[in-house]
Amino acid sequence: MKKILFALCLLGWSVLFAQQTPFELSGGKNTATYQEIIKFYSTLAGKTDLVSLKTMGLTDAYYPLHLVLVSGDGDTNPASWQKKGKTIILINNGIHPGEPDGIDASMMLVRDIIGKKIILPVNIALAIIPVYNIGGCLNRNAYTRANQNGPKEYGFRGNSQNLDLNRDFTKCDSRNAKSFAEIFHFIKPQLFIDNHVSDGADYQHTMTLISTQYEKLGGNLGKFLKETFEPAIYLSMKNKQWDLIPYVDFSSSDFDKGINMFFESPRYSSGYAALFQAISFIPETHMLKPYAQRVQSTYDLMVAIAGQAGKFGKEINSWQKQDQKAVAERKEFVLSWAIDTSHYSPIIFKGYQTSTALSAATGLDKMYFDHTKPYTRNVKFYNTYVPVKTIKAPRAYIIPHGWYNVADLLKLNGVYLTQFARDTLIAAGVYHIDDYKSFPRPYEKHHKNYAVKTSISQEQVQVRKGDYIVYINQPTNKYIVEMLEPEGDDSFFAWNFFDGILQQKEGYSDYRWEDIAAGVIQKDTALYRRLQVKKLADTAFAGNSSAILDYIYRNSPWFEKAYLRYPVYRLD
Repeated sequence: MKKILFALCLLGWSVLFAQQTPFELSGGKNTATYQEIIKFYSTLAGKTDLVSLKTMGLTDAYYPLHLVLVSGDGDTNPASWQKKGKTIILINNGIHPGEPDGIDASMMLVRDIIGKKIILPVNIALAIIPVYNIGGCLNRNAYTRANQNGPKEYGFRGNSQNLDLNRDFTKCDSRNAKSFAEIFHFIKPQLFIDNHVSDGADYQHTMTLISTQYEKLGGNLGKFLKETFEPAIYLSMKNKQWDLIPYVDFSSSDFDKGINMFFESPRYSSGYAALFQAISFIPETHMLKPYAQRVQSTYDLMVAIAGQAGKFGKEINSWQKQDQKAVAERKEFVLSWAIDTSHYSPIIFKGYQTSTALSAATGLDKMYFDHTKPYTRNVKFYNTYVPVKTIKAPRAYIIPHGWYNVADLLKLNGVYLTQFARDTLIAAGVYHIDDYKSFPRPYEKHHKNYAVKTSISQEQVQVRKGDYIVYINQPTNKYIVEMLEPEGDDSFFAWNFFDGILQQKEGYSDYRWEDIAAGVIQKDTALYRRLQVKKLADTAFAGNSSAILDYIYRNSPWFEKAYLRYPVYRLD
């Protein structure tokens, strides 16, 4: 009887772990639907304790995000992972559901880990978001990825608000982004992978890779990534017969001019993760390669990253803690970066010669990549960034309670805030917005501000009970400074959180202001003298009564202080 029960048990396990995905059942032609994905993981979780499927926060599609938890020793508790010192890899799939390679590859990976086809290092734990953009995944079609070769049907790039979720990690317009932040800080990963598919030039390589900018990550981790970890991943992929190269972001159509390392500002998933000292990767398979190849290369890359993380797990964990401690003590932060064109690394690039032919669509000449003329050559890879603007951080920032939406997002991202217990007057640095530009057309629901110029003055600021204070002594300092400094590339100011200060709320009628303005310059002799100097220097101004009245108004106590006065104060 025992032998029969044992045999039945083995049979059950073999059936479970031979469970094929919809991708495999279609011979590599199809990607799983949302319902098939969740059912697949639910079946695994229901038949073994080696994997756990956890329901997390809501998305814009109303459906909740799911989180698949698995590790080599069967422990599926993130709190336990952290206590054990496991190296945690967070994997995100389907941020663009029309790029579903990671969705199908992750399903196979989890099954194969449980079935021991893949031996996950015992010091490694995986947390996988099966589908991040659920709304886009449900919106299946066969046409919107015109540049892509398969699968037969796939999801749509926009989510249920038609947002590109890979531009939403700082502004958090979506429930998805808010739920992701909760997951990220719940998991506390050392490494982050966000699976994608490219959409650009044609070349021979199947897989390309965006890595965290070494200088932005900085510290021990930045050096380790550049000198040790990334080369080890490239070698591992080469051993699997994949010619891995950096993401192909050519500076022009002339490939000989080289490839620039992708700039990962915090709006992107990898740039966001780097703010918290997590090594990040964005795999980008080539859109024109057969779907089966793309999924397999994504699978192999995740295995390679997990394998190398297993070898270096102790160092990665230790360096992350050291770097987070250093960030908490840091006094200066970089707000913007630029590629250093004087430094590059040579890489071997396998491309195709371009040719021209008559277009059947336009009747004119077209450019195409000629697959009968492949080539292999050395290409310059510009992978060094230098600071453009560096800011000295204050001791703390003060945020008036009325901007609670900003405070809420800071809290969501692990920032510790306290509130003033009583009203008080405090000396603080106050930014004034001297100039800025805004996108003329909407970009991801915003008219983003950029080219921001500020000046700062020391003022007595009235702080009210309930206003927030954020001390710059936290491991989240990079995120705090990046988001609260108005000149940050993806700051809250850049994403229009403070646009209320960019509009005057009060004004005057010339006929009424005339008499008051006369009284102002009579009392304020310094303003009167400045006015006379300006009239002498600018004859057009001197002949424009409305301009003169406006000048007096803007320099008088009557002018509203809130206009262009950035409402986050620096306590230096």
